[in-house]
Amino acid sequence: MNHKTYDYIIVGGGSAGCVLAHRLSADPAASVLLLEAGAGDRHPFFHWPAGFAKMTKGIGSWGWSTVPQRHLGGRALRFTQAKVIGGGSSINAQIYTRGHPSDYDTWADEDGARGWGYEDVLPYFRRAEDNERYANRYHGEGGPLGVSNPISPLPICEAFFRAGQVMGIPFNPDFNGERQAGLGYYQLTQRQARRSSTATAYLHPVRARANLAVTLQAQATRVLVERGRAVGVEFADRGSQLQQVRARREVIVASGAIGSPRLLMLSGIGPADHLRTVGIDVVHALPGVGGNLQDHLDLFVIAECTGDHTYDKYNKPHHAAWAGLQYLLWRKGPVASSLFETGGFWHADGQAGAPGAAPDIQFHLGLGSGIEAGVAKMRHAGVTLNSAYLRPRSRGTVRLASADPKAAPLIDPNYWAVPEDRVQALKGLKLARELLRQAPLARYVRSELLPGPGMITDEDLFRYACAHAKTDHHPVGTCRIGAEHDPAAVVTPALKVLGMDGLRVVDASVMPRVPSCNTNAPTIMVAERAADLILGRIPDVVAEVAAEGSPT
Repeated sequence: MNHKTYDYIIVGGGSAGCVLAHRLSADPAASVLLLEAGAGDRHPFFHWPAGFAKMTKGIGSWGWSTVPQRHLGGRALRFTQAKVIGGGSSINAQIYTRGHPSDYDTWADEDGARGWGYEDVLPYFRRAEDNERYANRYHGEGGPLGVSNPISPLPICEAFFRAGQVMGIPFNPDFNGERQAGLGYYQLTQRQARRSSTATAYLHPVRARANLAVTLQAQATRVLVERGRAVGVEFADRGSQLQQVRARREVIVASGAIGSPRLLMLSGIGPADHLRTVGIDVVHALPGVGGNLQDHLDLFVIAECTGDHTYDKYNKPHHAAWAGLQYLLWRKGPVASSLFETGGFWHADGQAGAPGAAPDIQFHLGLGSGIEAGVAKMRHAGVTLNSAYLRPRSRGTVRLASADPKAAPLIDPNYWAVPEDRVQALKGLKLARELLRQAPLARYVRSELLPGPGMITDEDLFRYACAHAKTDHHPVGTCRIGAEHDPAAVVTPALKVLGMDGLRVVDASVMPRVPSCNTNAPTIMVAERAADLILGRIPDVVAEVAAEGSPT
């Protein structure tokens, strides 16, 4: 059995893990091992922007689903989680959004996440960025992550903006700047018309470092714990043989909002009663592990177009061949599109309300129909408008089905357990329907096909949602930051696992509440800040408070 030793072992080569590998290995005196359960990202779909459309159908993912959702008619939803180097950043729609400043201030002021307020995290958003358009208080240049503008927007996008203005929704050129509300083009994690994942932006440029080892197709089975300290990791290699590696300084779990609590529980760290139920010895009872699961639930409208105003025609072989040629020769056309590069943020009640009020609905305009797995495809060219309620109060869980590391976890987002979530989500769906009916879109949109003109009442729309709602792929919260006395907390503000030494969690699972946006950029920010915490470049506020309260 392998017993190699490293200073840092990072479990999970996703959006957070690749950032950590880059930053921690910058010190040539520190040895770093990155373990990733998935394979490499050589397939072109991982690099072509439009490859996102293939990602929700299984490539580079675990293939998991939720448990039947009690408040959605008992339906189980496909729940794509990445299984490839770069994680979610290698398979997502490349939308670069950060949420509203109040998201982070709420973490700090109400959720016990001291040091994670907006002004604390903004420098880490900026440090990550190499922004094509902006260099100001809100944006950075020269960072690893390419952030750019859509290359080949279609005329229907501009009509969508005008439709919003008819409804009082302003055009917004930068959702990550002075204000979040409005419609506009999303900035994208792309560079030169190729996806800028954390694998391509952070990891691949430093793979040659002598102090950095990367092991792919290595599924962690447990964290090794001795006398209350994490000392290493056991993993199954590509031949299913168990290997062990040791950590001199820290084990850092960065396996995502589903994978991280799963690994902790497989290691005997989590809710004691649940662990005993599945036959796992309790190493460290920590009831918050796997709780507090939050996600954005997506409701969509699909309309038939009056002509080929979207990218649906490129599903036909001769058009697909032309699209490929456009991309190879000029880096333009549908292959260079993320397909969801237009959208915005607004209020469920249909009006701005108080100045500076945070939006609670997000729109994504899909330039086609049937783009994502499980979403209906139309016979003729179509356009999709997704809506999601951004501030859900419902909380779910991640649990183990058994002690077998190969078994899929039990994922229960518990969508709409709080009735207010359903009310607000249906308001967002109604806004989406109204937007597509506005006069500026009449030239492009013939008629609504889903939900359809016969779906009028809230009960009609609820039935529609039960049949068609999908995840927005934004799970967070299952190892959340909190105060030491908070029974639901899993990690301190320094991301150290409560009650243990040598173990941190660094990924979307530590977020106390889901931010009001796509979650890739916030996850990268978490990892950027975590690197400084690990390297001692910013103080551990919990340790400071303890020192202040100790006798002199």
